[in-house]
Amino acid sequence: MEVDPESHDTELQSARLYALASGALGLISLCAAIIPICGGILSILGITLGLVSQRTEKSRNATIGIALSILGLLITVVYFIVLSFFSN
Repeated sequence: MEVDPESHDTELQSARLYALASGALGLISLCAAIIPICGGILSILGITLGLVSQRTEKSRNATIGIALSILGLLITVVYFIVLSFFSN
């Protein structure tokens, strides 16, 4: 049984790892949106990792990670606006 040399491509493995991390950060940013700084940082990091992954390999995981991160960023911004409006 021979191993395919293409399966050991480090760039492809990194892209898959970034896609997975993007999805995880997107989910975490949805929960962390109640603390605007944490939610914003995690969302931006998730979007960045998803886009880096998309550049190498177009995968569904990266697309879902980007979408979740954008949703987390949107919730964070709206929550921050509501907090700043009602704090006065």
